[in-house]
Amino acid sequence: MPEQTGFPAAKRFRPGCGLPSRSGSCPPGRRVMLLTAGGSGGGGRRQQQPPLPHSSAGPYREAVELQRRSLPIFQARGQLLAQLRNLDSAILIGETGSGKTTQTPQYLYEGGIGRQGVIAVTQPRRVAAISLATRVSDEKKTELGKLVGYTVRFDDTTSEDTRIKFLTDGMLLREAISDSLLRRYSCVILDEAHERTVHTDVLFGVVKAAQRRRKELGKLPLKVIVMSATMDVDLFSQYFHRAPVLYLEGRQHPIQVFYTKQPQNDYLHAALVTVFQIHQEAPASQDILVFLTGQEEIEAMSKTCRDIAKHLPDGCPAMLVLPLYASLPYTQQLRVFQGAPKGYRKVIIATNIAETSITIAGIKYVVDPGMVKAKKYNPDSGLEVLAVQRVSKTQAWQRTGRAGREDSGICYRLYTEEEFERFEKMTVPEIQRCNLASVMLQLLAMKVPNVLNFDFMSKPSPDHIQAAIAQLGLLGALDQEGDQLTLTPIGRKMAAFPLEPKFAKAILLSPKFHCTEEILTIVSLLSVDSVLHNPPSRRDEVQAARKKFISSEGDHMTLLNIYRTFRNLGGNKDWCKENFVNSKNMMLVAEVRAQLRDICLKMSMPVASSRADTESVRRCLAHSLFMSTAELQPDGSYATTDTHQPVAIHPSSVLFHCKPACVVYTALLHTNKCYMRDLCVVDAEWLYEAAPEYFRRKLRAARS
Repeated sequence: MPEQTGFPAAKRFRPGCGLPSRSGSCPPGRRVMLLTAGGSGGGGRRQQQPPLPHSSAGPYREAVELQRRSLPIFQARGQLLAQLRNLDSAILIGETGSGKTTQTPQYLYEGGIGRQGVIAVTQPRRVAAISLATRVSDEKKTELGKLVGYTVRFDDTTSEDTRIKFLTDGMLLREAISDSLLRRYSCVILDEAHERTVHTDVLFGVVKAAQRRRKELGKLPLKVIVMSATMDVDLFSQYFHRAPVLYLEGRQHPIQVFYTKQPQNDYLHAALVTVFQIHQEAPASQDILVFLTGQEEIEAMSKTCRDIAKHLPDGCPAMLVLPLYASLPYTQQLRVFQGAPKGYRKVIIATNIAETSITIAGIKYVVDPGMVKAKKYNPDSGLEVLAVQRVSKTQAWQRTGRAGREDSGICYRLYTEEEFERFEKMTVPEIQRCNLASVMLQLLAMKVPNVLNFDFMSKPSPDHIQAAIAQLGLLGALDQEGDQLTLTPIGRKMAAFPLEPKFAKAILLSPKFHCTEEILTIVSLLSVDSVLHNPPSRRDEVQAARKKFISSEGDHMTLLNIYRTFRNLGGNKDWCKENFVNSKNMMLVAEVRAQLRDICLKMSMPVASSRADTESVRRCLAHSLFMSTAELQPDGSYATTDTHQPVAIHPSSVLFHCKPACVVYTALLHTNKCYMRDLCVVDAEWLYEAAPEYFRRKLRAARS
């Protein structure tokens, strides 16, 4: 075992300590109401509660209702409903574990508020939307998809009977494309608002505009409730017309926080050491949650933990290691919510997907390296880089709060207290650090009158907006006359696909090259996390197994070969295991592909196959990904064609040991250098065919 990490004396705090005090720092004239939820926070006189609906469905129903009544929010139910009944907009701050996410939509429905339409509850992440809908339908003793349902990308489990609908913010945005007034909904609950994902920020503006327009047109009012455990309440309240802020106390279990004595150079090593320190000392019933940055790190750490656990001395509990990340198939994600067998300890290794919304039973310890993977976009260079960076203080407190959901807990922060003090207070909203091409396409598809002046809570820089408009123009998606922007016919078709504009364009161009079947497969493969499993300890076996699929034309063609074999063998799981292919992710690819194909058929697109003709496929990719290209330099390095940014081929690429003259790529990963991932060999002439004016302009700029 590596040497142990030293932690100084504990620092105690209570979940929710990041919230303003009761007196608050709120602007004069804005009402701030504290809802007393009983619990350990207590205080105030207990009000008479309206009873929950009762049924005679037996002991199970009684147990569920008893559990709902035990949640801290129940003591505030009457007060909460009285306030929400009379408000168009409200900000609800509910401390971790208060029950706000599962109970608020049920209270509204049971209280007859919003029954004229559907109550929507948005979540930033797919796993949260599905697990919450499952939980609430269970509490309502109804089949999932009836009264309570969910909609996430490529999966709609709702019906005409659905009245409480959990959905990702991206899916509600897609619905707004066909109905900007959101007529189906009487209430929209925007949950986990502090996360400020790009979809959430756009949704704020869309919902606010729908609420205003419905009032102007004399239609059914739209109630908007913004919820979070921690966020800048002043900013949110002012944005939603000085909406009142309702504070809800939660179940506050004490949590000890430990910092390292010294900065940790290798956070993965430090996390591994900390997990096994805990594992050898704590009772088996106390589970551990570890935060890492992505699928590859999580899978590698999971394997290492399992290997070490096999060789621990007698007396140590057995270890059940469970990964958790967004692209993991839902059946595998569900395993983290199930109790461990007797004598086993659950060790859950997760991305920041586990920071919010979902409660994982049994978590006593949180291990937080303080890192997260986030996108940063540079509009000058056109590079969108996925880089590992420090979390904000808000994120750190969210992670710590996972340890105190059910009982007292402990959080090990793998950084010093001095380092923590230098963290940014809030996470920079994604809308200010990402490529806005998809956002602008969606806003134009919604017929927003002036996208340049869209009412963002945190406005992106003009450079980001102009770069997005320029990209859409190059893809042929929009026409511009002065400040007036409109979608072209191809732009409207691009907006119909739940994809990045460049991938939607690839599908729309594919009939011209007679390769729609192949492009659908490639785009679907790129829309989920890696379908390839690469255990570091079996590198030679992996290379031997993959050899028969490798194409000298790049990663896209290699993936296409793997998928074709998978499909021809009927999705054989043994074949997947032998060839180190993630069968679950492959099944997800097949589902995504079927839905994308349906969109093509609805547009009456011909869906042809190029069969063995791979040049047509590569030409199509060159014509849609021409803004993501790199050329070989005389010294053997690579530089992007448009901005001459130095880039390198990622070691995981099949082209790593090759030197093709010209490639297109679909992602850049920045670690110690800028790596291109998912490459395809193309001919430079195809790029000039795709966008002659674009490359002529770049050439003139390079010479001047």
